[in-house]
Amino acid sequence: MEKLNIAVVSGGDSGEFEISVQSGEVVKKFIDPNKYKVYPVQIRGQEWQYRCKNQNVYPIDKNDFTIDMPGEKVSFDCVFIAIHGTPGEDGKLQGYFDMLGIPYTSCDHVTSALTFNKYFCKNYIRNFGVKTANSIYLNHPDEIDAENILRQLNLPLFVKPNNGGSSVGMSKVNEKSSVARAIETALQEDDEILVEEYIPGREISCGVFRFKKEIIVLPISEILSKKEFFDYEAKYTPSLADEVIPAQIPENITDECAKTSTLLYEKLNCKGVVRFDYIFNDSGLYFLEVNTVPGMTEASIIPKMAKSKGYTLQQFFSMLVEETLQGEQ
Repeated sequence: MEKLNIAVVSGGDSGEFEISVQSGEVVKKFIDPNKYKVYPVQIRGQEWQYRCKNQNVYPIDKNDFTIDMPGEKVSFDCVFIAIHGTPGEDGKLQGYFDMLGIPYTSCDHVTSALTFNKYFCKNYIRNFGVKTANSIYLNHPDEIDAENILRQLNLPLFVKPNNGGSSVGMSKVNEKSSVARAIETALQEDDEILVEEYIPGREISCGVFRFKKEIIVLPISEILSKKEFFDYEAKYTPSLADEVIPAQIPENITDECAKTSTLLYEKLNCKGVVRFDYIFNDSGLYFLEVNTVPGMTEASIIPKMAKSKGYTLQQFFSMLVEETLQGEQ
């Protein structure tokens, strides 16, 4: 059987560049070499490059997403998108691959664009009875009016870039004097800002993907950060957070989390593996965000969930690719 050509695309143009590269390395390491011929492609700005084992670098022809190599021109049967942030999680690459007719392992361009915008996404999912934190959206703020914000929201607050992930540029604000500084920090990553009320409770995460027409819910993880919140450092420094998989939480919360995640996966028209994050307390379950290109590093939650479900990473990545190719038939 002839091997299929798979491009594993990583890098990107956000503060998640290094994590994305690590995700790409893990996918490349564990994807089944008996089924697939893997080409790691790194994207940064206008530089799209394939770096082969002998360290030779070949540019990607953006006209058709191919590689001109000595004696052959390589085209791809599928793209495994491992870019967190722009342009791999916000719909830009998805639209590009749609125009070229190349299948890829993530949500389409519409879903990616909607879910990447935290404010728009939360407004949309409220239509399905899902709870979210009270929030304010700031678009290109010329002046930071802490007084106005605190008239509408109660401290503590989370201030974060509206478009982004891995908690890059995110701050927790406990007092009025810190509001302006937190917004300025977020503005370094994005010109759209989301300010949310802090919800006390326990943080959990739920991974979902589709395989052979069945929506599969991975074991739920509870996040136990050793910092004030689960920030970028805690996410990618094993000593700063514990992830309990499966989460030791009440059965009714497990059921609600799985049910809500399945509902949102369908209503958002998700594809590939997606991770939904929540906080729960005595008042119920609150949606935090959705990650349509979740981390695949050795420290990332989705690979740990897959292993807890009983999959090897080789099996798991093969399932994602197979489902993508099946959807094209």
